[in-house]
Amino acid sequence: QVQLVESGGGLVQAGGSLRLSCVASERSFSRYFMAWFRRTPAKEREFVAAMSWDGVSTYYADSVKGRFTISRDNAKTTAYLRMNSLKPEDAAVYYCAGGAMSPFEGYNSYRSASKYAYWGQGTQVTVSS
Repeated sequence: QVQLVESGGGLVQAGGSLRLSCVASERSFSRYFMAWFRRTPAKEREFVAAMSWDGVSTYYADSVKGRFTISRDNAKTTAYLRMNSLKPEDAAVYYCAGGAMSPFEGYNSYRSASKYAYWGQGTQVTVSS
């Protein structure tokens, strides 16, 4: 059972940056797609970004494209989400997730929460205007 632990959330002014980290407990992390989702009181869990097991392929929600960057370091069993130019509407609890998927499943799979078996506890991001 892979455990995921996020960190790096906090309070930032609009236009600022944060980097979230997600540490996995198992080396099998390197075989999983990793993704970030976010949730607000008004919205269900929303896809943010995903990355293939080898780091070659990345996928982003339109709302964060060009501002957020997902990355991973398999040697450290850690995934990251760099968030630049933050907006008040980016405020949410951010979750990392891991799932076993092939590189041929397509965007609709990678953005689907049901495809990910492993989830972290979440880290709060607050953006002040």
